[in-house]
Amino acid sequence: MKSITKGLITAILLGMVNTAFADVTLGSDADIIGLWRVDAEAIKYEGEKKALNVTWEFKPGGVLKTTSKDVRTGDFGVDLSYSVENGQIKKQSVPGRQKFESCAVIRKDATSMDIKCTYLYFFLSKR
Repeated sequence: MKSITKGLITAILLGMVNTAFADVTLGSDADIIGLWRVDAEAIKYEGEKKALNVTWEFKPGGVLKTTSKDVRTGDFGVDLSYSVENGQIKKQSVPGRQKFESCAVIRKDATSMDIKCTYLYFFLSKR
């Protein structure tokens, strides 16, 4: 009886974890168009977050304008390509190269979005 109870509790907890990290499926780029502040990045979703001073502007036509402010390097901006494919954001990883990474949207509402790209999680706020 105890092993059945433990198994049931484990199954319920695993179901809750899978639901907590369920991907949001984007319908089109219209779901993300606009200016987003990248507040932080992290290696793990529930891990330590590193604050950033970066903005991403998803523009119609597949242009992602990234801008960062750093006391050492000043303002820096670059345009990257992006698209929404199979419900995920596919964005250019390096300017000038045709290398792309897919980013799954983990959580999204009207004012914020959490995404998981190849190596990092990004936490964004709508501007």
